[in-house]
This record gives sequence, structure tokens and C-alpha cells, in this order.
Amino acid sequence: MIEKLKSTMLLLVLAVFLHGCTNIIKTEETRPNILFILVDDQRNDLMGCAGHSIVKTPTIDKLAENGIRFTNAFVTTSICAASRASIFTGLYECKHNYTFGKDPIKKEFMEHSYPYLLRKSGYNTGFVGKFGVKIEQKESMLNEMFDYYKFSKWNAPYFEEMPDGSRRHSAEIKGDQAVEYINEQSIDQPFCLSISFNAVHAVDKDKTPGNEGHYPYPAAVADLYKDMKMPQPKLNNPEIYDQHPDYMKNSHNRLRYFWRWDTEEKYQKNMRAYFRMISGYDNVIKRVLAALKEKGLDKNTVVIFAADNGYYMGNRGFAGKWSHYEESLRVPMIIYDPLTPQKKSNTTSDKMALNIDIPATILDYAGLNKPELYQGESLVPLVANKKTDEWRNSFFIEHRMENKKIPKFTGIRAERYVYANYYEQNPQYEYLHDLESDPDQLKNLVGDKDHKSMLIKLRGECKRIENVLIEK
Repeated sequence: MIEKLKSTMLLLVLAVFLHGCTNIIKTEETRPNILFILVDDQRNDLMGCAGHSIVKTPTIDKLAENGIRFTNAFVTTSICAASRASIFTGLYECKHNYTFGKDPIKKEFMEHSYPYLLRKSGYNTGFVGKFGVKIEQKESMLNEMFDYYKFSKWNAPYFEEMPDGSRRHSAEIKGDQAVEYINEQSIDQPFCLSISFNAVHAVDKDKTPGNEGHYPYPAAVADLYKDMKMPQPKLNNPEIYDQHPDYMKNSHNRLRYFWRWDTEEKYQKNMRAYFRMISGYDNVIKRVLAALKEKGLDKNTVVIFAADNGYYMGNRGFAGKWSHYEESLRVPMIIYDPLTPQKKSNTTSDKMALNIDIPATILDYAGLNKPELYQGESLVPLVANKKTDEWRNSFFIEHRMENKKIPKFTGIRAERYVYANYYEQNPQYEYLHDLESDPDQLKNLVGDKDHKSMLIKLRGECKRIENVLIEK
């Protein structure tokens, strides 16, 4: 017994020493478990740890306190279908070519997805919640990707009737399923569990059974925020909306504004409900983490938390996402790695982290090499505080969904400048923003002679990078 204990302790010490190192084959004893949590429609600033003064997210805040929060995390396409396809495949939308209304993701891309490769390498893989994409040869592929999966429809009702006649919120149901999965795991085989919440996606047009509203929340958080007056959104001056071209004024960004944000009564009701949904899934994550601890798996489980796109909540007179502004592209991202303790609490990184980096990061933690096909990078070196002198300082942005009310665009989001080309407008409509002098992106510098050279540079860079990404 003593010899076995010594052996176990030696393996743990070795795991700490080797953790995060690439090009080392990890054994079953040293490979960490991975818990990947993805939420829907939440931008980067809606957490207590990000400085939000109202919304309560104690569980997420604790992960940030003990891990690392990426303050410059983005999606490359701001819509759930394309973003989730990028998270599975490590590819930009122009490469995987999937969004709503498109053909399923090719099998060759899904054979490089993180759950497929993890399972082939010996991981037990699980998935609960919103899968969010269509894939070729679905049934056979799912069985190759997951040992356990329970999907919810992306637009499923938030409350489901239980056998005893009670009604349970979908976020809590996902928590039940996640705990069930964790309780079936053992220390002898590493696992990767993906929890994909429908929250905090709105129920469009308020058509839920019983009229629960656009943002149905669990009963456990019903009393939160009820006596609080929600402050008006930043950039809510009507002049900001008025300066937009007609194609933006008539887009879904504006149409859905009238569904939920255009009156004080709607705004107050929906903001409280939206924040309750956030606090509701935070409660669920707390229960899942407690299950890990009960099972003795918490000390060897990496937790990754992110969202699939940003979100307008009346900002600029808009709702939804789908466009080039910061509110649409920026997302929360936190990595808690118990084997790489941070030097101080509330550690942050200002390096650009993308949704396409998530699968490379997961594989890196598992000791697997990044597939050559991937267009993202592992974030493990940043978590381990290693030098990354050649880290990206810009990335490609795009939105290609076929919808007359959601204009397509491509662009570049750099450290200082943002360029976007809404290329199907006639004539094409371009944006150029200087984030240093205009962080709220209120000025379009396309016609400014002092920025002509920057416009030409980014216009050419956008086209060049797009071609490279498609051909790679």
C-alpha cells in the first residue's frame, strides 16, 4: 500500500513538472481531464470578474481568480452556427464553410475535431447541450466523437416537464446530465466533457409556453435584481444609430431591437431576466464543479469557459450580433488549470485569443499535436506564462450567412485598427476605426485622407489573408 502511494505521488509530481509541455507523450496518469463550458450570446464584460457592477457570477469569478482571464478574446464569426463549427474544427468560416443554411460540415474536418481526436487517443468524451451544427454522416460520426452525448435543440423551450409534473430549466437539466457523466468517470481514464448551454440565447419573439419572456430563467434566481433599476446601455444616443447606412438600419440588428429593447418597460424587464439567466447557469456550473470535487477529480481537471459570440443589448440601437463592432466580436474566455497555479489571483492576459484557438488548446492539454489543418493556436503557453514573442496582433473577421437582413462582411481586427468591408452592398461599404483615438468606434475613417494609406494596407491585407485561409 505504501509503495503504491509513493508511486502515485511520484506520478503527480511528474505531471506538474511536465504539464503544458508540448512534444511529450503524456500517459493516462498525467493527462488531465478537460471540462469545456460554452455559453450562448454573451459578450466579454458581463461577469463580475470583468468589472460588471450588477450581474452576479461568483462561480465564473472564482475560476478567473484561480486561473487566467483573456481580456482580448474574440470570435472570428459572430453567429452561433459558424462559431461553433470553428470551435469544433479549428477553422475559419471561409474554410469550414458552415453556417445556417449551408451543407453539413465535411467529415474530413470533423475527423480533426477535438472530441474525435481525444477519443481516438484514449479519452472518454462527453457532450451535453446545444450541439449547434450539422455534420456529414452524423450518426456514425457522433459515435466516433462521443462516448456519451445528450443534445438539446438550439431553439428548444427553456422549461421541460419532468415525470412528476414539475418543470425544470434547460440549464439545470444540462447540469443534471453533466453530473451524471462525471459520476460515471474514474481516475483510470482521462475524460473531456463539453457543456454547451442554450443560455443566454433569447427566445425570439417571446413565444415560449406560458409566456416566460425572451429570457426565461430558473426559479432559483427569480428574486435576483428585482429591485434594481438597470442602467441604460452604453452608446444609446439615437444619433449613433442615425449615422449608420440604410442597410445597417434595416438589418436584423435593428429589427430585433424592437422585439426587446426599444421601450423602458421592455428594457428593464429583459435586462433583469437576461442577467438572471447568466446567474442561473453560474449556479449550474457551481454544482458541476462540486461533483468533480466529490469524485476527487478536481485537482486534475482543466476548465475552459467561453461564449460563442458577443451580444448587443440596445447598444447603438441594435440587438443580436452579426456585425464588426466590438460588442459583437468580443467574448469571455477563462482557463483554469489546477496544475499550473497562477502567480497571483485574478491573472489576466491581453493577448488576442480566438474561438478557433479552443480546439488546439484542448488537444495541447491532452498531449496531442495540433493538426496541420488547424488555423488557430494553443493558448497553453499563455496560461503557463511562457514567452510568446510572435503571438498574433491581428485576425480575420467574417460573416457569410445568406440572409437579406444580415449583411455579409469580411475584415481585419488589429490591435489598433478595425477594417470591415460589407462586400455585397452596391457599392461596397467599408469601415475603418482607430481604436486608440476612438475606442467606441463612432468614427468611420474611410474618407479621411490622413488614413488613406492604412485603409489601402488593411484592404489588401484582408483579401490576402482570406485567400491564404481558403487555400490552406
